Amino acid sequence: MFYAIISEDVENSLDQRMAARPRHVDRLLALKDSGKLLIAGPHPAIDSEDAGNAGFTGSLVVAEFASLEEAQAWADDDPYIEAGVYAKVIVKPFKKVLP
Repeated sequence: MFYAIISEDVENSLDQRMAARPRHVDRLLALKDSGKLLIAGPHPAIDSEDAGNAGFTGSLVVAEFASLEEAQAWADDDPYIEAGVYAKVIVKPFKKVLP
């Protein structure tokens, strides 16, 4: 089943994000390579493809896991958590309907 991992950043998280980004992206690429990643990306703090110094307000990952517990464990191990980027992370089932 797919699970949505919806993360909310602390304020002024850009420096912490950039420092932890390589490890964060490596984990996402591993999900992609295993065929389990549906979509992933950050929420820009401004209405622009290039957030620049405005940074981000959070992230969304939708990926396939065997259970909610497995999805939660994967989310809990995100380098952004260790780096202090995320203030809050919600993991919940996601039913892909379209496309």
